[in-house]
Amino acid sequence: QVQVAESGGGLVQAGGSLRLSCAASGRTFSTAMAWFRQPPGKEREFVAAVSWSAGSTYYADSVKGRFTISRDNAKNTVYLQMNTLRPEDTAVYYCAADYRSGIAVIPHLYRYWGQGTQVTVSS
Repeated sequence: QVQVAESGGGLVQAGGSLRLSCAASGRTFSTAMAWFRQPPGKEREFVAAVSWSAGSTYYADSVKGRFTISRDNAKNTVYLQMNTLRPEDTAVYYCAADYRSGIAVIPHLYRYWGQGTQVTVSS
């Protein structure tokens, strides 16, 4: 199995930037990884995903052009660079992983989850 843990959340002003990190341990080979978020009072939603090879990425329309997902397999870490943040980006952000060659955007298709990191964007 693989374990993941998020870090890098915090408070940022609207228009600012933040980079989240997700450190993976255990059997990390061949994992697809994704970021989800849960705004206050709302359901968990897909943000971005990256394949094991980093050859495929996919973004929710709400973050496309502002967020970038990347991974460094040598460091067993996936990143979410968030630019031009908006108050509506405020949420608990979760890193998720599972074993597949491609990408999945459905939460239930990921078996391994971090504890989440809070991102708050003030206006």
